[in-house]
Amino acid sequence: MNRFADRVAIVTGAAQGIGAATARRLAAEGAAVAVVDLDAERSRLVADELTATGARAIGLGCDVTDADAVEAMTEQVVADLGGLHILVNNAGITRDNLLFKMTAAEWHAVLNTNLTSMFHCCQAAQKRMVAARYGRIVNLSSRSALGNRGQVNYAAAKAGVQGLTATLAIELGPYNVTVNAVAPGYVATAMTAATAVRVGSNPEEHQKMVAELTPLRRVGQPTEIASVVAFLASDDASYVSGQTLYVNGGAR
Repeated sequence: MNRFADRVAIVTGAAQGIGAATARRLAAEGAAVAVVDLDAERSRLVADELTATGARAIGLGCDVTDADAVEAMTEQVVADLGGLHILVNNAGITRDNLLFKMTAAEWHAVLNTNLTSMFHCCQAAQKRMVAARYGRIVNLSSRSALGNRGQVNYAAAKAGVQGLTATLAIELGPYNVTVNAVAPGYVATAMTAATAVRVGSNPEEHQKMVAELTPLRRVGQPTEIASVVAFLASDDASYVSGQTLYVNGGAR
């Protein structure tokens, strides 16, 4: 498949997990990819991995909670790779705690990184996409948007992602820019491993417990989320916009 030939993509939070898997998938299908993460060195390692396969890729460090930094990063991507057609907003953190123990700092850190950063990135990207009359934006939400004990900050942010997505689809649709969200269930990543520790388990035990409650009887893998992101970023999904697709093995 070569669905992304001549396309340029930005993937945030792309140094590991779902973001790295998405960068690899888009590059494998022909995209030039900007691997963006707070950790510039880890971004460059992923980008180097992609260029070793023959893809065009750059690794950039960026604090996506900083609007000026996002604008500068976007300008660099356009200058270095020749445009911007796809934005995957994947950057995210957790600061889990029960409501009565959660600090204002934990609340704001998660809202800023998981939601406000998307506002910054979408605002920067849409200027280029509207001018080109073409764009694909895919935002990472979560099954936690439906509510999850100990994650009032994360759940609120991920529910906000869905509202952001639906609204931007309305505003940007007339310019041939689609905006969709993917809401993963439990995926085996460093973030869910940290959640396991938070609840007094270990990643293997926690995954086994979750798998037993999931109709497919297993947890998800980053590559499985990346494949859905790639579909929504492609012209195969040219009439899909404003949607949130839950990818959770059939869990309810």
